[in-house]
Amino acid sequence: MLRVLCLLRPWRPLRARGCASDGAAGGSEIQVRALAGPDQGITEILMNRPSARNALGNVFVSELLETLAQLREDRQVRVLLFRSGVKGVFCAGADLKEREQMSEAEVGVFVQRLRGLMNDIGGTQRLPRCLGVALAKELIFTGRRLSGTEAHVLGLVNHAVAQNEEGDAAYQRARALAQEILPQAPIAVRLGKVAIDRGTEVDIASGMAIEGMCYAQNIPTRDRLEGMAAFREKRTPKFVGK
Repeated sequence: MLRVLCLLRPWRPLRARGCASDGAAGGSEIQVRALAGPDQGITEILMNRPSARNALGNVFVSELLETLAQLREDRQVRVLLFRSGVKGVFCAGADLKEREQMSEAEVGVFVQRLRGLMNDIGGTQRLPRCLGVALAKELIFTGRRLSGTEAHVLGLVNHAVAQNEEGDAAYQRARALAQEILPQAPIAVRLGKVAIDRGTEVDIASGMAIEGMCYAQNIPTRDRLEGMAAFREKRTPKFVGK
């Protein structure tokens, strides 16, 4: 089997301003690595808080928000991939030990910060939209835990994979998906994401209007012309994000 060489750059922290680490291995709880070679354009975020199984604590969330804010301005980043530096776990969810020490006001502020970070917070609203009201109530009322396979069957996750000997099967599948997205026109992908995210929050007529506004922003781009030229000339397009 032919293997494509992927060059790896070292992990580096993008330290959140005004935050001190709680002692995670390597100092920073959030680290970043940009891939090179054929995977240039894919950037990985490493979650590295082994003492709490990557639970969402104050420092962790602050560093992650700061990292995302910096990467959002980097036009070289086309695909962002999250991975865990803690063996056997991706993210344990909320840091309940830390939250227990917060005041009610602090909890409210922290939850709002989480909403700005994660679109899937708000299960009582999002789960019924994914699964229907009856099944959403059953899962929420019982607090039932689902396996990866069960979540896949229900449509809560896109893929479920068998573990490999290296223990990174999920990462390898996610990276393969990132490699599929990488060659696509970055502006069109970004606007498509906006249209989907905003459109699902409104009625279909408003959603179509949002799609139209997004497409209008794509019309004057060089990538749109490149896509049409590549189709006409029967070649692979070379998108530049302009």
